[in-house]
Amino acid sequence: MLSRSSFTSLVVGVFAVYVAHTCWVMYGIVYTRPCAAAADGAAGGCVWPYLARKPKLQLSVYTTTRSSIGAESNIDLVLNVEDFDIESKFERTVNVSVPKKTRNNGTLYAYIFLHHAGILPWHDGKQVHIVSPLTTYMVPKPEEINLLTGESATQQIEAEKPTSALDEPVSHWRSRLTLNVMVEDFVFDGSSLPADVHRYMKMVQLGKTVHYLPILFIDQLSNRVKDLMVINRSTTELPLTVSYDKISLGKLRFWIHMQDAVYSLQQFGFSEKDADEVKGIFVDTNLYFLALTFFVAAFHLLFDFLAFKNDISFWKKKRSMIGMSTKAVLWRCFSTVVIFLFLLDEQTSLLVLIPAGIGAVIELWKVKKALKMTIKWQGLRPKIQFGTYNDSEKKTEEYDAQAMKYLSYLLYPLCIGGAGYSLLNVKYKSWYSWLINSFVNGVYAFGFLFMLPQLFVNYKMKSVAHLPWKAFTYKAFNTFIDDIFAFIITMPTSHRLACFRDDVVFLVYLYQRW
Repeated sequence: MLSRSSFTSLVVGVFAVYVAHTCWVMYGIVYTRPCAAAADGAAGGCVWPYLARKPKLQLSVYTTTRSSIGAESNIDLVLNVEDFDIESKFERTVNVSVPKKTRNNGTLYAYIFLHHAGILPWHDGKQVHIVSPLTTYMVPKPEEINLLTGESATQQIEAEKPTSALDEPVSHWRSRLTLNVMVEDFVFDGSSLPADVHRYMKMVQLGKTVHYLPILFIDQLSNRVKDLMVINRSTTELPLTVSYDKISLGKLRFWIHMQDAVYSLQQFGFSEKDADEVKGIFVDTNLYFLALTFFVAAFHLLFDFLAFKNDISFWKKKRSMIGMSTKAVLWRCFSTVVIFLFLLDEQTSLLVLIPAGIGAVIELWKVKKALKMTIKWQGLRPKIQFGTYNDSEKKTEEYDAQAMKYLSYLLYPLCIGGAGYSLLNVKYKSWYSWLINSFVNGVYAFGFLFMLPQLFVNYKMKSVAHLPWKAFTYKAFNTFIDDIFAFIITMPTSHRLACFRDDVVFLVYLYQRW
């Protein structure tokens, strides 16, 4: 059987292999081997860029309720860019007519054509096009109200909205359409075309050489939940912001892989909002910061695992509560469960929610160990028994109770006052939402005060040897990593501030150890 040290070494080794393999895969994505024959001036086996011929192009965007079109009937032209310059970035906002079918929870598609100027797309044999839905289905966000007065955040309540509208997905409008064209004059090797780019390529034979037409790409990662608009039955027009920018081959291949990854997450059951959090990591950061994010996330997972492992090992062997604040353990359990319920109520990203849920389960188990609880079943009825404390443990409990006595004079009025203020001035979805928010605001704002009993016990006993220092070390690393994550992953502001609050707590513990 593996010892703990060898198991940890195995985990670290697997982690190092994973990081090295991921770096190698990423290098293979962003670097594409060019056609060797092109360097010698030969054309055989190479696929040449049609854009190198400097054709005069035009960009046209049409909308239709059909997923496929064969002619120009039943389509609407919403944007036409003559003398389209692939090197010039632009952004334009147009109003799009919403058909009755789309207003009745239907779908509207955008057809984007890149074709020769002065020729209609369906008459141009060298046109390229791509299709994107302008609508998506999502459960609308519940309306927030003042729980005392019943006043809603918006006084306009649509009489036509069905009562089940908050429970069933409804059609939402994607107000942004982001287009890219790969502008590099890159010569591909026809025998080893990258599979990711190949599906976006359209090739034509011109004389003795094969050319690929302009690669048109829709950046689906830019479609964020914050840009979605609910489509009402009375809506006849909606704004659509069409933006264009050129893209390099390396970034194009990387973006294709990321979009496929997000699509896979949705197939595995991730909601539109969960996938949106992942999109935000890629869209809102540049590629260099994105690489830093990957390493930060990887090390965060490693330290999370090692912290959980060492924390469980420490408490599994724990037979005495000498030097350990029971009140701090109880509070940590309560605060972790409240934070988990709060993140669940706020529909926070699974990247944050899952570790919080695992941490809550571990804290509940630690309370059972700290209170020396045993559960015996008498038929179908459980009987809970508590163990007894020895003299040294009772001394620790005295210090613990003394610290909590003075702490309660400050903490309880602050929490009650904060809950009352939010009830009067802040709007919530329900009484449950207000209760959870009140608890979690108390946890975030004053939660560090509940670390004081453990600090007080350490001070009185003149020792910190009884603390799980291995787990604390990994948690300390993770705390500073959380500071970086606080600016990357979307989360409630109070949860973001709590990441920095934890830094102070760990620094005090380190000072006591020193």
